[in-house]
Amino acid sequence: MLRQLENCLHAVNQVLLGKEHQVRMAMACLLARGHLLIEDLPGMGKTTLSHALAQVLGLSYQRVQFTSDLLPGDILGTSVFERNTGQFVFHPGPIFTQLLLADEINRATPKSQSALLEAMEERQVTIEGSTRPLPEPFFVIATQNPICQSGTFALPESQLDRFLMRLSLGYPNAEAERALLTRTITKRQAASLTQQIEKDELLKAQTQVSEVKVSDALVSYILRLVEATRTNAQFVYGLSPRGGLALLSAAKAWAFLAGRDYVIPEDVQSVLPQVVAHRLAHSAAGTGATDSTAVQWLLNEVAVF
Repeated sequence: MLRQLENCLHAVNQVLLGKEHQVRMAMACLLARGHLLIEDLPGMGKTTLSHALAQVLGLSYQRVQFTSDLLPGDILGTSVFERNTGQFVFHPGPIFTQLLLADEINRATPKSQSALLEAMEERQVTIEGSTRPLPEPFFVIATQNPICQSGTFALPESQLDRFLMRLSLGYPNAEAERALLTRTITKRQAASLTQQIEKDELLKAQTQVSEVKVSDALVSYILRLVEATRTNAQFVYGLSPRGGLALLSAAKAWAFLAGRDYVIPEDVQSVLPQVVAHRLAHSAAGTGATDSTAVQWLLNEVAVF
């Protein structure tokens, strides 16, 4: 199974050049049953990554372009009266898929953004009094432009906390960009990728990730990291209990992809920036404090043992 997952990663890396670490992190997010937020400038490959993952994993795929006039019903679905039967018939929205790309999520109003809250947490949606389960696996990849760009609405903390990880793809290195220009990779090539793993095997991998062993010492390390965010004056507020669970789940998935059935401190440290940075607010935001400096402080100051 691990070999098949590595084949998936290799295939995605053929169309998203020079982003091996980010692709592996996205796979870990899926295996941990989380959701992924990608924050970056337009044209960095966010859509290509989501489409390529859906292809190699054999997942049904829908894309929703978030705009200021998007309504919750456009995402969840709505009931339509049919004259032939004299009844209202529910027409499911694009959220009823296995991999949903919420493109430019911060260009929609908070009302439309909130349509994803129940789906991301409970794997179900409640529409017109009826609860409808979502397919398994259910994985949301949301993209957002930097908040400094015009026409954006900042995601509320409750929404950010439901994303297991936040990534940034960034500019490709010189070698990868040269290969990109000379090979002329297109979205059509991403669409031609073949499935590398069966659905049952992917679900089994998610189960095995949840069973990865974590020692009491590792749990104590995670608790010290969480406590440090709550007690240090540089943070307005610290990690929630959900944030601590997210760190543990992500570390398990990272260990699993490394071929281990147990977590080591390096697993926690590897996923820490992607898991905690978007969950923290800096009390010294006006003094040059950044997400990266906060994470580095945690890595430097919190003892492993």
